[in-house]
Amino acid sequence: MATIALPYSLSVQMLHPRRTAMSNIISSNRPGGGIKWHWPSIHPEGRKFLLIAGIVTLCFWLLGWEIIGWLMLGVTLWVGAFFRDPVRVTPVGSDVIIAPADGLVTQIAEVPPPPEIAGPDGLGAAPMLRVSIFMSVFDVHINRTPVAGTLRKLVYIPGKFVNADLDKASEENERQHFVVERADGVRIGFTQIAGLVARRIMPFVTMGNELTTGQRVGLIRFGSRVDVYLPSGTTPQVLLGQRTLAGETVVARIGKAETIDGIGQ
Repeated sequence: MATIALPYSLSVQMLHPRRTAMSNIISSNRPGGGIKWHWPSIHPEGRKFLLIAGIVTLCFWLLGWEIIGWLMLGVTLWVGAFFRDPVRVTPVGSDVIIAPADGLVTQIAEVPPPPEIAGPDGLGAAPMLRVSIFMSVFDVHINRTPVAGTLRKLVYIPGKFVNADLDKASEENERQHFVVERADGVRIGFTQIAGLVARRIMPFVTMGNELTTGQRVGLIRFGSRVDVYLPSGTTPQVLLGQRTLAGETVVARIGKAETIDGIGQ
């Protein structure tokens, strides 16, 4: 029997032992071996919203307002789905950069690094390739670190709430920057950006934390975008219009300059 241990933060392991136990996927090397599908758990941050929605729904039913009760039931189910926290299997490799968010790749562009994380103690000053992943209100909103390393910077910037799909959202919207330094000194930056509906960005980590690839680092309520800044000489391994899964999809490989092509079907 081979065990794949998924990357969880120490705090989650200590506070949620049942979820930690479920995070280990057991697979068999024997022919016919496999794993079972499980319902995704609800992240603790969402449980209070689910409870509130459920109580409001029950009140409408008790008052005999069935039409509104059915509508609120739909809202309650959506709230539960929004805060779902599925188990992910993260690819292992010294050169992989993993998607930090579920969503749609909407932009791939060469841009200067954000001023808040530029400079010698951040991502430098040279232009970098930025891959933008847009999360709709139906996507999983738990964000994960693209690489393992030390969290060198965590910078929160208050701002506007324009459409996160617009390019200017990277400079004007409420956002939170991360810079992770790998053991070899390579630094990867990524940014959580609030959108039209999103009204709160929540980190699960603090500066100086040692992170593992695919570890949960935060979430954004409700609908938003995450930008990933690739180091020099790295070409994205995703295409515009492709969907990514946080903690699973390989966005790029460090030092690989090969390009890929795709066809919309």
